[in-house]
Amino acid sequence: MNSPLPFKRHIAIPILLGLGTGFATNHVSARIAFDHGAGLLTAILFRSGTSLVCLTLLLLWQRHSLRFERKLWPWQLTLGLLVALQSFCIFSAVARIPVGIALLVANTFPILLALLNWAVSGKRPTKASAIIMGMILFGLIWVLDAPMWFQNSEQLTSTWFLGLLFAFGAATCFAFILWISENRLANLYGPVRSFYTIGIVFFSMLGLSFTGALEGGTAVPVDATGWLALIAVGFFYSCAFIGLFVLTPRLNLSQNAPALNIEPVASLILAWILLEQSLNGRQLFGSALVVTGIIALALVHRSKRS
Repeated sequence: MNSPLPFKRHIAIPILLGLGTGFATNHVSARIAFDHGAGLLTAILFRSGTSLVCLTLLLLWQRHSLRFERKLWPWQLTLGLLVALQSFCIFSAVARIPVGIALLVANTFPILLALLNWAVSGKRPTKASAIIMGMILFGLIWVLDAPMWFQNSEQLTSTWFLGLLFAFGAATCFAFILWISENRLANLYGPVRSFYTIGIVFFSMLGLSFTGALEGGTAVPVDATGWLALIAVGFFYSCAFIGLFVLTPRLNLSQNAPALNIEPVASLILAWILLEQSLNGRQLFGSALVVTGIIALALVHRSKRS
Protein backbone atom coordinates (compact mmCIF):
# COMPACT_ATOMS: atom_id res chain seq x y z
CA MET A 1 0.00 0.00 0.00
CA ASN A 2 1.43 3.38 -1.07
CA SER A 3 1.90 6.12 1.51
CA PRO A 4 -0.43 9.11 1.06
CA LEU A 5 1.08 12.11 -0.65
CA PRO A 6 2.01 14.90 1.77
CA PHE A 7 0.12 18.16 1.68
CA LYS A 8 1.86 21.12 0.11
CA ARG A 9 3.31 23.45 2.72
CA HIS A 10 0.73 26.20 2.19
CA ILE A 11 -1.94 23.64 3.12
CA ALA A 12 -0.07 21.79 5.90
CA ILE A 13 0.87 24.95 7.83
CA PRO A 14 -2.74 26.26 8.20
CA ILE A 15 -3.86 22.77 9.28
CA LEU A 16 -1.16 22.64 11.98
CA LEU A 17 -2.03 26.18 13.11
CA GLY A 18 -5.66 25.07 13.38
CA LEU A 19 -4.73 21.98 15.41
CA GLY A 20 -2.55 24.02 17.77
CA THR A 21 -5.37 26.53 18.22
CA GLY A 22 -7.71 23.62 18.95
CA PHE A 23 -5.46 22.47 21.81
CA ALA A 24 -5.35 26.04 23.15
CA THR A 25 -9.14 26.37 22.95
CA ASN A 26 -9.48 23.13 24.91
CA HIS A 27 -7.46 24.60 27.79
CA VAL A 28 -9.24 27.95 27.80
CA SER A 29 -12.58 26.12 27.75
CA ALA A 30 -11.42 24.03 30.70
CA ARG A 31 -10.72 27.18 32.73
CA ILE A 32 -14.22 28.47 31.94
CA ALA A 33 -15.70 25.12 33.00
CA PHE A 34 -13.72 25.22 36.26
CA ASP A 35 -14.92 28.76 36.94
CA HIS A 36 -18.49 27.51 36.54
CA GLY A 37 -18.27 24.59 38.93
CA ALA A 38 -16.80 21.71 36.93
CA GLY A 39 -14.37 19.44 38.77
CA LEU A 40 -10.89 18.60 37.56
CA LEU A 41 -11.61 14.91 37.05
CA THR A 42 -14.89 15.75 35.32
CA ALA A 43 -13.01 17.70 32.64
CA ILE A 44 -10.37 15.00 32.14
CA LEU A 45 -12.97 12.23 32.01
CA PHE A 46 -15.12 14.20 29.58
CA ARG A 47 -12.34 14.93 27.11
CA SER A 48 -10.69 11.49 27.34
CA GLY A 49 -14.08 9.77 27.09
CA THR A 50 -15.01 11.80 24.01
CA SER A 51 -11.65 11.06 22.40
CA LEU A 52 -11.93 7.36 23.24
CA VAL A 53 -15.33 7.09 21.52
CA CYS A 54 -14.03 8.94 18.45
CA LEU A 55 -10.89 6.78 18.22
CA THR A 56 -12.97 3.61 18.59
CA LEU A 57 -15.18 4.68 15.68
CA LEU A 58 -12.11 5.58 13.62
CA LEU A 59 -10.44 2.21 14.18
CA LEU A 60 -13.68 0.35 13.46
CA TRP A 61 -13.99 2.30 10.21
CA GLN A 62 -10.37 1.51 9.29
CA ARG A 63 -10.80 -2.12 10.41
CA HIS A 64 -7.35 -1.99 11.94
CA SER A 65 -6.20 -4.65 14.40
CA LEU A 66 -5.62 -3.58 18.00
CA ARG A 67 -3.02 -6.26 18.62
CA PHE A 68 0.66 -5.50 19.08
CA GLU A 69 3.75 -7.14 20.53
CA ARG A 70 3.42 -8.17 24.17
CA LYS A 71 6.86 -6.75 25.01
CA LEU A 72 5.53 -3.24 24.24
CA TRP A 73 2.78 -3.40 26.84
CA PRO A 74 4.84 -2.06 29.77
CA TRP A 75 5.83 0.96 27.69
CA GLN A 76 2.26 1.49 26.48
CA LEU A 77 0.95 1.34 30.05
CA THR A 78 3.64 3.77 31.19
CA LEU A 79 2.76 6.11 28.33
CA GLY A 80 -0.94 6.08 29.23
CA LEU A 81 -0.27 6.75 32.91
CA LEU A 82 2.10 9.61 32.02
CA VAL A 83 -0.54 11.19 29.77
CA ALA A 84 -3.06 10.86 32.60
CA LEU A 85 -0.64 12.57 34.98
CA GLN A 86 0.16 15.24 32.39
CA SER A 87 -3.56 15.93 31.91
CA PHE A 88 -4.02 16.20 35.67
CA CYS A 89 -1.06 18.59 35.96
CA ILE A 90 -1.96 20.92 33.11
CA PHE A 91 -5.61 21.21 34.16
CA SER A 92 -4.50 21.79 37.75
CA ALA A 93 -2.24 24.59 36.51
CA VAL A 94 -4.92 26.11 34.29
CA ALA A 95 -7.34 26.13 37.23
CA ARG A 96 -4.90 28.15 39.39
CA ILE A 97 -2.95 30.56 37.19
CA PRO A 98 -3.60 32.39 33.89
CA VAL A 99 -3.98 29.94 31.01
CA GLY A 100 -1.33 31.58 28.84
CA ILE A 101 1.31 31.43 31.56
CA ALA A 102 0.46 27.82 32.39
CA LEU A 103 0.89 26.78 28.74
CA LEU A 104 4.08 28.79 28.28
CA VAL A 105 5.64 26.99 31.25
CA ALA A 106 4.29 23.62 30.06
CA ASN A 107 5.69 24.25 26.56
CA THR A 108 9.25 24.29 27.88
CA PHE A 109 9.22 20.50 27.45
CA PRO A 110 11.75 20.65 24.55
CA ILE A 111 14.41 21.71 27.08
CA LEU A 112 13.57 18.79 29.36
CA LEU A 113 13.46 16.40 26.39
CA ALA A 114 16.93 17.53 25.28
CA LEU A 115 18.25 16.98 28.81
CA LEU A 116 16.55 13.56 28.97
CA ASN A 117 18.11 12.52 25.66
CA TRP A 118 21.48 13.69 26.99
CA ALA A 119 21.04 11.64 30.17
CA VAL A 120 19.96 8.49 28.33
CA SER A 121 22.06 8.55 25.16
CA GLY A 122 24.95 10.77 26.20
CA LYS A 123 24.30 13.13 23.27
CA ARG A 124 24.94 16.61 24.59
CA PRO A 125 22.82 19.50 23.27
CA THR A 126 24.65 21.55 20.66
CA LYS A 127 25.98 24.99 21.51
CA ALA A 128 23.16 26.53 19.45
CA SER A 129 20.55 24.48 21.35
CA ALA A 130 22.08 25.49 24.69
CA ILE A 131 21.94 29.18 23.76
CA ILE A 132 18.31 28.89 22.65
CA MET A 133 17.35 27.03 25.83
CA GLY A 134 18.97 29.80 27.84
CA MET A 135 16.90 32.32 25.91
CA ILE A 136 13.72 30.38 26.70
CA LEU A 137 14.55 30.32 30.40
CA PHE A 138 15.37 34.04 30.33
CA GLY A 139 12.01 34.68 28.67
CA LEU A 140 10.26 32.65 31.35
CA ILE A 141 11.72 34.92 34.03
CA TRP A 142 9.81 37.79 32.44
CA VAL A 143 6.67 35.73 31.68
CA LEU A 144 6.44 34.88 35.37
CA ASP A 145 7.21 38.52 36.21
CA ALA A 146 9.87 37.29 38.63
CA PRO A 147 11.36 40.77 39.19
CA MET A 148 8.07 41.83 40.80
CA TRP A 149 8.40 39.04 43.36
CA PHE A 150 11.31 40.88 44.94
CA GLN A 151 9.34 44.13 45.04
CA ASN A 152 6.13 42.54 46.29
CA SER A 153 6.52 39.08 47.81
CA GLU A 154 2.76 38.86 48.38
CA GLN A 155 2.31 38.24 44.64
CA LEU A 156 3.83 34.77 44.99
CA THR A 157 0.85 33.17 46.72
CA SER A 158 0.59 29.48 47.47
CA THR A 159 -2.00 29.12 44.69
CA TRP A 160 0.33 30.77 42.16
CA PHE A 161 3.32 28.70 43.28
CA LEU A 162 1.33 25.46 43.13
CA GLY A 163 0.04 26.35 39.68
CA LEU A 164 3.60 26.85 38.43
CA LEU A 165 4.66 23.51 39.92
CA PHE A 166 1.80 21.75 38.14
CA ALA A 167 2.69 23.47 34.84
CA PHE A 168 6.32 22.37 35.20
CA GLY A 169 5.09 18.88 36.10
CA ALA A 170 3.08 18.83 32.86
CA ALA A 171 6.21 19.81 30.91
CA THR A 172 8.22 17.04 32.61
CA CYS A 173 5.56 14.42 31.88
CA PHE A 174 5.32 15.48 28.23
CA ALA A 175 9.09 15.21 27.78
CA PHE A 176 8.94 11.59 28.96
CA ILE A 177 5.84 10.99 26.81
CA LEU A 178 7.69 12.12 23.68
CA TRP A 179 10.79 10.12 24.57
CA ILE A 180 8.81 6.91 25.01
CA SER A 181 6.77 7.55 21.84
CA GLU A 182 9.92 8.17 19.78
CA ASN A 183 12.23 5.56 21.29
CA ARG A 184 10.05 2.69 22.52
CA LEU A 185 6.72 2.84 20.65
CA ALA A 186 7.72 4.45 17.35
CA ASN A 187 6.69 1.40 15.29
CA LEU A 188 3.24 1.14 16.87
CA TYR A 189 0.46 2.43 14.58
CA GLY A 190 -0.42 5.96 15.75
CA PRO A 191 -4.21 5.62 16.19
CA VAL A 192 -3.76 2.28 18.00
CA ARG A 193 -1.21 3.81 20.37
CA SER A 194 -3.55 6.75 20.90
CA PHE A 195 -6.53 4.44 21.52
CA TYR A 196 -4.79 2.54 24.30
CA THR A 197 -3.25 5.72 25.71
CA ILE A 198 -6.57 7.54 25.95
CA GLY A 199 -8.23 4.38 27.27
CA ILE A 200 -5.68 4.18 30.08
CA VAL A 201 -6.22 7.89 30.84
CA PHE A 202 -9.98 7.47 31.00
CA PHE A 203 -10.05 4.37 33.19
CA SER A 204 -7.27 5.54 35.52
CA MET A 205 -9.11 8.83 36.10
CA LEU A 206 -12.38 6.93 36.51
CA GLY A 207 -10.73 4.74 39.15
CA LEU A 208 -9.36 7.83 40.90
CA SER A 209 -12.83 9.38 40.96
CA PHE A 210 -14.20 6.39 42.89
CA THR A 211 -11.59 6.82 45.63
CA GLY A 212 -12.87 10.28 46.53
CA ALA A 213 -9.26 11.36 47.01
CA LEU A 214 -9.79 14.62 45.12
CA GLU A 215 -12.52 16.60 46.85
CA GLY A 216 -14.88 18.13 44.30
CA GLY A 217 -13.00 16.41 41.48
CA THR A 218 -16.15 15.00 39.88
CA ALA A 219 -18.36 18.07 40.39
CA VAL A 220 -20.47 19.03 37.40
CA PRO A 221 -20.96 22.57 36.04
CA VAL A 222 -23.55 24.67 37.85
CA ASP A 223 -24.92 26.46 34.78
CA ALA A 224 -25.28 26.34 30.99
CA THR A 225 -22.03 28.24 30.43
CA GLY A 226 -20.11 25.59 32.34
CA TRP A 227 -21.72 22.78 30.37
CA LEU A 228 -21.01 24.47 27.04
CA ALA A 229 -17.40 24.96 28.10
CA LEU A 230 -17.13 21.30 29.13
CA ILE A 231 -18.53 20.20 25.75
CA ALA A 232 -15.99 22.49 24.08
CA VAL A 233 -13.18 20.80 26.07
CA GLY A 234 -14.15 17.40 24.66
CA PHE A 235 -14.84 18.67 21.15
CA PHE A 236 -11.70 20.74 20.56
CA TYR A 237 -9.36 18.25 22.23
CA SER A 238 -10.78 15.31 20.27
CA CYS A 239 -10.63 17.17 16.96
CA ALA A 240 -7.06 18.36 17.54
CA PHE A 241 -5.75 15.13 19.06
CA ILE A 242 -7.27 12.75 16.53
CA GLY A 243 -6.75 15.13 13.62
CA LEU A 244 -3.04 15.29 14.39
CA PHE A 245 -2.65 11.50 14.38
CA VAL A 246 -4.84 10.93 11.32
CA LEU A 247 -3.17 13.63 9.23
CA THR A 248 0.41 13.12 10.47
CA PRO A 249 1.46 11.07 7.38
CA ARG A 250 0.50 14.02 5.15
CA LEU A 251 1.69 16.94 7.29
CA ASN A 252 5.47 16.45 6.88
CA LEU A 253 6.08 17.19 10.56
CA SER A 254 9.85 17.04 10.14
CA GLN A 255 9.55 20.33 8.24
CA ASN A 256 6.34 21.86 9.56
CA ALA A 257 6.09 20.86 13.26
CA PRO A 258 7.14 24.34 14.58
CA ALA A 259 3.72 25.61 13.44
CA LEU A 260 2.17 23.65 16.32
CA ASN A 261 3.82 26.11 18.69
CA ILE A 262 0.96 28.48 17.95
CA GLU A 263 -0.72 26.91 21.01
CA PRO A 264 0.67 29.25 23.72
CA VAL A 265 0.15 32.27 21.47
CA ALA A 266 -3.45 31.27 20.75
CA SER A 267 -4.04 30.62 24.44
CA LEU A 268 -2.81 34.12 25.33
CA ILE A 269 -5.17 35.68 22.78
CA LEU A 270 -8.16 33.51 23.71
CA ALA A 271 -7.60 34.00 27.44
CA TRP A 272 -7.48 37.76 26.88
CA ILE A 273 -10.73 37.71 24.85
CA LEU A 274 -12.74 35.14 26.82
CA LEU A 275 -11.29 35.33 30.32
CA GLU A 276 -9.95 38.90 30.42
CA GLN A 277 -6.58 37.50 31.50
CA SER A 278 -4.08 40.07 30.26
CA LEU A 279 -0.31 40.24 30.64
CA ASN A 280 1.80 43.33 31.23
CA GLY A 281 4.49 44.53 28.84
CA ARG A 282 7.29 42.61 30.55
CA GLN A 283 5.32 39.38 30.39
CA LEU A 284 4.48 39.87 26.71
CA PHE A 285 8.16 40.46 25.99
CA GLY A 286 9.01 37.24 27.83
CA SER A 287 6.24 35.38 25.99
CA ALA A 288 7.71 36.45 22.66
CA LEU A 289 11.16 35.21 23.74
CA VAL A 290 9.78 31.85 24.90
CA VAL A 291 7.74 31.18 21.75
CA THR A 292 10.58 32.31 19.48
CA GLY A 293 12.99 30.07 21.39
CA ILE A 294 10.70 27.05 21.20
CA ILE A 295 10.32 27.47 17.44
CA ALA A 296 14.07 28.03 16.99
CA LEU A 297 14.82 24.90 19.02
CA ALA A 298 12.47 22.87 16.82
CA LEU A 299 14.19 24.24 13.71
CA VAL A 300 17.65 23.38 15.09
CA HIS A 301 16.57 19.80 15.81
CA ARG A 302 14.99 19.56 12.39
CA SER A 303 18.22 20.65 10.66
CA LYS A 304 20.18 18.04 12.68
CA ARG A 305 17.87 15.28 11.41
CA SER A 306 18.08 16.45 7.78
